[in-house]
Amino acid sequence: MNGLTEILQTVLVATQQSADQSIVPLKVLWNHVSKLDLVEALTFISFGVVCLFYGWRIFKILVTICFGLIGLGVGVWVNDRLVTGNVVWLATFSVLVFAIFSIPLMRWGVTALGAVSGGILTAGVWLAVGLPQEYVWAGGLVGLIAGGMISFIVFKIAVILFTSLGGSTLMTVGLLAVMYGYMINRQKLETLVFEHQWFLPAMILAPMAVGIFMQHRLIKTSQDWSV
Repeated sequence: MNGLTEILQTVLVATQQSADQSIVPLKVLWNHVSKLDLVEALTFISFGVVCLFYGWRIFKILVTICFGLIGLGVGVWVNDRLVTGNVVWLATFSVLVFAIFSIPLMRWGVTALGAVSGGILTAGVWLAVGLPQEYVWAGGLVGLIAGGMISFIVFKIAVILFTSLGGSTLMTVGLLAVMYGYMINRQKLETLVFEHQWFLPAMILAPMAVGIFMQHRLIKTSQDWSV
């Protein structure tokens, strides 16, 4: 009987520990946001607003930057796992390769970014409505597939999706940094971030929805925009 009680207690403790662990690395993300100074935060906000409303005009540059950043991550990873040499040279080479190849493969790059944006969008909605974090991958997978299919069929939707998401994310990071450093009580803001699962997704998805609407209208009325 005592053995059964110990097993039950162990299961309960393990369940509680797994429930306490967050799938989304909020502490890591918040650590970076809270360290931004005012100039960096305002830069994030300014560039985010441009991407949010006028990303359709500069999407080719944004795609090249995104793939350059992917190349940077690949270069650092390869250096750590295989080469273990001077990371600067390999990372620089990887950035250049990815950025250069993104130009002739622009359509495929935009489609891939649109699919990823769709996945992030539905994963954010999943978290915002309070569904379990451990299954957030299911919500993201739905958006990834749907976003990829729509982006492959309608190129403009892919452009609008990934530029609106990128602009909204940059703007939200800057706003949170300004709020944390200068506007409201830090403890209250941290309570919203860490104890209310809907807060961060809502902060990103609300401006993203506005950006999607505005970009769609601007593209329709623009005569000189072309893929």
